[in-house]
Amino acid sequence: MQIACVHWLYMAQQPISLSKRPITARETFGLGAGFLLAGLAHLLRLPLWLSGLICVIVFWRLYLAHRKTAAPRKWLLVLVALATAGGILLEYRTLLGRDAGVALLVVMLAMKLMETYTQRDGTLLGFLGFFLLVTNFLYSQTIGTALYMLACAWVLITVLIAMQFTGAWPGWYRPAQRAGLLLLQAIPLMLVLFLLFPRIQGPLWGLPHDAHAGLSGLSDNMSPGSLNNLILSDAVAFRASFRGRIPEARALYWRGPVLWDYDGRTWTAPRFVFNAEELPAGEPAIEYTVTLEPHNKRWLFALEFPMQRPPRAVVTRDMQLLSTTLVRNRMRYDMSSHLQSTYGADDSESVLRRALQLPDGYNPRTLRHAQELRRKFSDDRQLVNEVLAGFRNENYVYTLSPPLLGEHAVDEFLFDTRRGFCEHYASSFTFLMRAAGIPARVVTGYQGGQVNPVGDYVLVRQADAHAWTEIWLSGAGWVRIDPTAAVSPARVERGIASALPSSDALPMFVRGDFEFLQRMRLTWDSVTYTWNQWVLGYNPERQRQFLANIGFSDATWQMLAVILFVCAGTAVLLGAMLALRDLRANRSDLVRTAYDHFCRKLARRGLPRNPAEGPMDFAGRAAQWNSQAGQEINAISRDYVALRYGTDATAESIREFKRRIRALNL
Repeated sequence: MQIACVHWLYMAQQPISLSKRPITARETFGLGAGFLLAGLAHLLRLPLWLSGLICVIVFWRLYLAHRKTAAPRKWLLVLVALATAGGILLEYRTLLGRDAGVALLVVMLAMKLMETYTQRDGTLLGFLGFFLLVTNFLYSQTIGTALYMLACAWVLITVLIAMQFTGAWPGWYRPAQRAGLLLLQAIPLMLVLFLLFPRIQGPLWGLPHDAHAGLSGLSDNMSPGSLNNLILSDAVAFRASFRGRIPEARALYWRGPVLWDYDGRTWTAPRFVFNAEELPAGEPAIEYTVTLEPHNKRWLFALEFPMQRPPRAVVTRDMQLLSTTLVRNRMRYDMSSHLQSTYGADDSESVLRRALQLPDGYNPRTLRHAQELRRKFSDDRQLVNEVLAGFRNENYVYTLSPPLLGEHAVDEFLFDTRRGFCEHYASSFTFLMRAAGIPARVVTGYQGGQVNPVGDYVLVRQADAHAWTEIWLSGAGWVRIDPTAAVSPARVERGIASALPSSDALPMFVRGDFEFLQRMRLTWDSVTYTWNQWVLGYNPERQRQFLANIGFSDATWQMLAVILFVCAGTAVLLGAMLALRDLRANRSDLVRTAYDHFCRKLARRGLPRNPAEGPMDFAGRAAQWNSQAGQEINAISRDYVALRYGTDATAESIREFKRRIRALNL
């Protein structure tokens, strides 16, 4: 709004209509630079052929401006636009959605630059650049993106202001200075709108279906090697801030999808789940707050076992924490858990039978081994301990690069390769338990996390993804068994980096090398966490909390609207006063500034200029007062009138005008 008002003020001051004034090569280069800067992030995302075509169009237009050559024929521009739209359709299979829509927008703006030859078209293209700039938020909402967009907005405003200058070109410094001042004046209004504009739960509009593509996270199925891709990612899964002391790493089992069904290769979660009738009870409980990154699934994460349900979430009978909607935006929720609770001791026979099901025709050696264990150990706990002792004492290796497994994956892993990752151990242990008559299921989630001492919270990355087993024991219910901990205790006590050999590839910051860079990374993550909490996470609850802190604990929508309009009106009024004062202070151009210096020079000699006295009348009176310098005074005054009110002012003539004033000897 302020940008539009200032632009209108500039237009209103011009003595002629500028809408059809041809733009200069300098202004064309400014528009091209602003467009490339605003679309740079998109150019890096677009297909190579499309980014190359856009750059060719932009630099072609800049070349034409440099050579002062006419634009290409309209039919050629239309043909290029249609061909490009067809290429986008073939590339994305649609012209709608986030990716295809942004690609089409960037191309159309490049084509608009090609036909921009007047000030009116240049102003329109500049304002369309702001729309292109906003589309970056569809991909990222980080601090870096916000700073990048602020810099782009400053450049675009600078170009818009520069196109309003006539006469001598003042250089880019003055337009850039005014653009920066304009952005500073917009800060009060921005803060008022951010803090007081009524917040609603969820976005104001539906995002395109592809806006959530590429979100990483756990899946509802697991097969050998399925977690490896997550382990190779240092992307943040969530952050957890504890009220009180942070538990030890070996106690941090962040429960996610529970997998019941096995087809001989893949474990999958059930399609339908039932809500828990009651949650585990116990004291003392651990209280914490989770800030979950979007992953386009329904599951949330909590320490085993959750003792409360966050808003708009449910807890299933197998203790999964599920959102009622897909997690497509960053989500913050308070939780409490009890690390020692057990549950499900009274589960029905149908539930236990499902936890014993195995597919026919798979892993015959494991089935025979389970029968031998059952004949040897009648007690379930003794049987479990025997299997874990085998993992611990025999030649099993925890590695991120195990050999490929065939049809009988569990047999090959337990008796042949003995090299695997957490999903190999969890899958084979669960299969073996079921074969021995012990109900079991696979639980996936995350284990551990990195304590960030700067922000005092636990940072859990995708590389912390983990899988373990739950077995059902009579009288105890469901009990967590982590076979990976038997093979590699370092995995659950000190993290994945300490458990894997140095030959296994891991992201640099997961391994913890380069201590100085690690501290910088954690400091930046703490800043990002604060940004997420107080800017991106400024939801209706946070807004109500803020209003309560300033004395409006029972603010209604009507009261909030009144407060918003009063504060916004005050901010706009202050901004307008500053803008008008700046407009008055800067109304004199370079010629007027030099002439004022000339008048002050005469005033110091005893001849001040009267407020209503015109420049030529003042020159006549000054010439009579000092006949020796009268000729030079008249010449300077004539030059001032010509430069100030004429159309022939150039940088050279202004410099000469200033030189004559400095050289005037009274």
